[in-house]
Amino acid sequence: MTTTFAIELERMDATTVVVAVHGEVDLFTAPEFKAHVAEAVRSGYDTLVIDFSEANFLDSSSLGVLIGAHRKQTRRGGSLIIACDQERILKVLRITGLDGVFRIVASVEDALMLRSA
Repeated sequence: MTTTFAIELERMDATTVVVAVHGEVDLFTAPEFKAHVAEAVRSGYDTLVIDFSEANFLDSSSLGVLIGAHRKQTRRGGSLIIACDQERILKVLRITGLDGVFRIVASVEDALMLRSA
C-alpha cells in the first residue's frame, strides 16, 4: 500500500460515481479530497461511492468531508457508500460510531451490487 496521496473520480454510469482514494487523507491532503467529493456531490449522481481500498489513513478532517457529503446526498434522495477492506480505516469508522451512519462494504463491486439491489 502506498503512502503517496492520489485521488481519482470515475463515472461508472449516469447515476454512479466512484471517488478512489490512495494513501493518506490528512490535514495536507484533505482539501483535495474535499474538492473531489464536493464535485461528485454537485454533479448530482444518485450514488456516490468512496473507495478507501487503497487508503491507509484518515484524520478528522476527512471524516468531516464524509459526513457533509452524506448529508447532502441523503437530503436530495441519493446515497453515499464507503468501499473499504482496510482494517485501519474501518477501525476509525467504528471508534467514531460512523460505521452506524455510513453504508460500508468491502469493495467497489459490492457497492455497485448494493446500489442495484
